[in-house]
Amino acid sequence: MSLRNQPRRVPATRGSALFRLRFGFIIIAMVLSVFGVRLVQLQGLDPNSYAARAAKEGTDTVELPAERGAIVDRNGVELASSVDGLMIVADPQMTKDDAGAIATYLADKLGVDYFATLDRLGRDETRFQYIARRVPSTVANRVIDALEEKGFKGLTTRRDPMRDYPADDVAANLIGFVGEDAPLAGFERTFDKQLAGIDGKTTYEVGGGNRIPLGANNTVKPVNGQDLQLTIERDVQWYVQRVLREGVRAAQGDSGTAIVMNRETGEILANADYPSFDANEPLRSPKEDLGTRGTSDPYEPGSVEKVLTFSSLIDAGKITPRTRLRVPGVIDSQGQPIHDYWDHGDIRLTAAGALAKSSNVGTVLATRQFKSTELGDYLKAFGLGQRTNIGVRGESGGKLPDPSTWSQLSQDNIAFGQGLSVNAVQMAAAINTIANGGVRVDPSIIKGEAVTDSGQKVGSSTTTTHRVVSESAARQTAEMMELVTDPVDGIAPGAAIEGYRVAGKTGTAQRVGSECGCYDGTFTVSFAGFAPADNPKFTVYVVIQNPKNGMGGGTAGGPVFRKIMTYLLRKYGVPPTGAPATTLPVEW
Repeated sequence: MSLRNQPRRVPATRGSALFRLRFGFIIIAMVLSVFGVRLVQLQGLDPNSYAARAAKEGTDTVELPAERGAIVDRNGVELASSVDGLMIVADPQMTKDDAGAIATYLADKLGVDYFATLDRLGRDETRFQYIARRVPSTVANRVIDALEEKGFKGLTTRRDPMRDYPADDVAANLIGFVGEDAPLAGFERTFDKQLAGIDGKTTYEVGGGNRIPLGANNTVKPVNGQDLQLTIERDVQWYVQRVLREGVRAAQGDSGTAIVMNRETGEILANADYPSFDANEPLRSPKEDLGTRGTSDPYEPGSVEKVLTFSSLIDAGKITPRTRLRVPGVIDSQGQPIHDYWDHGDIRLTAAGALAKSSNVGTVLATRQFKSTELGDYLKAFGLGQRTNIGVRGESGGKLPDPSTWSQLSQDNIAFGQGLSVNAVQMAAAINTIANGGVRVDPSIIKGEAVTDSGQKVGSSTTTTHRVVSESAARQTAEMMELVTDPVDGIAPGAAIEGYRVAGKTGTAQRVGSECGCYDGTFTVSFAGFAPADNPKFTVYVVIQNPKNGMGGGTAGGPVFRKIMTYLLRKYGVPPTGAPATTLPVEW
């Protein structure tokens, strides 16, 4: 083909149709490029873009609270439980314009902090804010209804289980309580990991402040907490608390503690404190009444200690209950006089009589047969100077001075219960060793096994036992203790129970004042014992601090012991053994 026959190209001129077409395409491409760049921005490269803000405002995440495990007694009766409650939540986009008025109303009706609530109601960056947690359903609904009647919008309620203590003050000192956001005291705090469970959450799409029915939804279900079972029995705890309260008031004392222990297992059936508090309204009580005095407050035990001293002497072969002691009115100990609580000249007591009449001088005379560290080694084996580790936070181990450092005066004082300190559970477990035939069993207050917040395993399945004194020594000591409640020879006939053989021991000890660090003229009085004396089922220990009417361990603690022990024997159907009472002589 020749060049002549090929089509000739005609250049596009500005006015031609081809030029206008090409120019139009260029303009369209430029416009589309601008829109494309902006679209990329809107899709999220710019953190302040519409897409980012839409995504942020288009989802809502809500906590799904786990239900807290219950705290129950040995029979499964609830002492602390989770009941229906509500949380009050706000949509700040709807409340910010009225935040001041709403915050004022909520602070007045719910007791929430005004300024914190004002801040939450006015936040621009979210559509969900907690305002109040664990509000009783009736209260929460009443508040929301009242706000709506006032024309305020944007507040609603959601499920939020709250803590309830159905028995009010029963075992409150042990159980503790839960605040708005965290457990604050007692077992609620110590075993929070077990009780709390794990909260869940749900995230969903919202539009216009409302959930989109068919929108995206992601839910992690909550894991409810596990129950915690105690060894105490609610009815026993209730009764012991009431009797203890009467006893402290009758003695005009400052406070008191009473421990009830199963002799064989060491399980604590009651651990009562007075004053106590209502766990549903703990802030109405003084701070010093919110703890557990039975383990946290050490004191000198006084003559209850003599039970441990005499059983140790018998076990070591130093004395028998019939050992004769010529007891003067006073005895010298490194220049310091030791005397009895009553004035007397030389009297002739048996070892059993020295315990029955609570003679300090007779006890010292018998104890001086020990070498320097022998008594201390026995007291350590009884558990003195060591925490019981039953799972109660803030426990004191008391104080038992190193026996290698004892002077003669130290040993003499410790022999009758001064110069060392104990807590009530610790001393109850020591006395229970005699009731248990000389074998100490660790006390427990948690049924089974649980782990404290410090990682320690506690509970009745973790307890151990060990022999402290021989079975014969324990039996002979129990017979000596029977004389304490004897109506003729004993100093605590008010602790006797008709038809039963009762072993007991009084205690009266000087107290060390917190200000002077010296004996301040006040006293701790106590009574410890078990029944039936020849086949014990329960050990009961009662302590009253600073009685102001002159009552001692027998007159203040003895009647409290008798009421509690009588109740236990009847409740659990323990019959008298029918065996004759001890015939040990008091004098010679």
